[in-house]
Amino acid sequence: MRLQCEVAVASRLLPSAGLRGPGRAVRALLSLGRPPGAAGVWLLVSTARHRPGSKYQLRENVEHLFTKFVEEGKATVRLKEPAVDVHLSKANVSQLKTFLSAVKLAHQGTNEETLPLSALIPAKASEVEKPKTKMTITSKKDYPLTRNFPYSLEHLQASYCKLARVDMRMLCLKSLRKLDLSHNRIKNLPATIGDLMCLQELNLQDNHLESFSVALCNSTLQKSLQSLDLSQNKIRALPAQFCQLQELVQLKLDDNYLIRLPFKIGQLSQLRFLSVARNKLPFLPSEFAKLTLESLDLFGNPFEQPTPLLPEMHLEVPLTLLECAARAIVHYRMPYDHHTLPSHLCIDLDMAKTCQCGRACLSCFIQTTVTMNLHNVAHTVVLVDNMGGTEAPLLCCFCSLTCYSQFLDRHLQSIR
Repeated sequence: MRLQCEVAVASRLLPSAGLRGPGRAVRALLSLGRPPGAAGVWLLVSTARHRPGSKYQLRENVEHLFTKFVEEGKATVRLKEPAVDVHLSKANVSQLKTFLSAVKLAHQGTNEETLPLSALIPAKASEVEKPKTKMTITSKKDYPLTRNFPYSLEHLQASYCKLARVDMRMLCLKSLRKLDLSHNRIKNLPATIGDLMCLQELNLQDNHLESFSVALCNSTLQKSLQSLDLSQNKIRALPAQFCQLQELVQLKLDDNYLIRLPFKIGQLSQLRFLSVARNKLPFLPSEFAKLTLESLDLFGNPFEQPTPLLPEMHLEVPLTLLECAARAIVHYRMPYDHHTLPSHLCIDLDMAKTCQCGRACLSCFIQTTVTMNLHNVAHTVVLVDNMGGTEAPLLCCFCSLTCYSQFLDRHLQSIR
């Protein structure tokens, strides 16, 4: 029987001799077995510094088992001879309980033949070394082809490796918090990236991406992803579902071919740093005004001069029954799913536009562009456009002629 955990062996005689304790716990492997020619079961404690380990007899030698915090993976085995306390921590709870039960039976000397004993041999380095949490690869020749990535990785960087696709072995690293695949040749992202439940930072700078998968927007990344770098790719547009990544704090989209931003971008309530420099944006969506940013970079986008008096009409009077029903569902927040409504209607409702008055609209609306001061959404603004200053065109939607006339009245009053 073996147990991997952290161990600190403290002698109870040290304080009386005026000596200090053993220090903090270290990674160790505990084994229960019977040495050749010895009676009873022994405990072997192996560490990275002393892999052959220290042996302790258990038969009638356990003074007490402290198990108050066993549910936290902690316990202490107090031995009579030598007078030491073996402090265990960071152990698997179920394995620790089984191990302590075996220690108790070994102390009593009963049913020893039923115990799953192990050979008391020196531990392997991989069994006692601290799990590796960070790995950095910056060239193709260093990329592991014949061995797996350490299961305990939390930060993995694989840059300048000429990867044409995401290595599926990376997607088995369930503890991964930061994944850096910048400066490669990746064209597509597998939907299984969304299975990395702990992933907080994803860097895909300087690849060959042309799109961002809708499946990733609907994955567990919604609750974990905080930083995303898609700069220096070939992306023309992001899906509307992209705004479901509502934990995003930092988003980089520089040097792409973006012709528009998701019109529901205002839903990214945690977003604080946004960089969309050197793209092809003619305007910003109206919900952009809902953002609360600390830094915004829109340098190098060909913003168009707004024409607020020449709107684009998509309005049917009277409104269709579908439009009226859809607006009512959104307004009253009625629950819906694929079991109660056809899939295409669910998608339409998810993608419903928001009027300046706060109501929803699907296909019946008036669309126009106005200017807005970007200092209203960001403390720091980097912007160069045809109009000068820090103003940019905003694409607004109005769900009725009444809303549009009220908007024009307010707009004219502000001009005066």
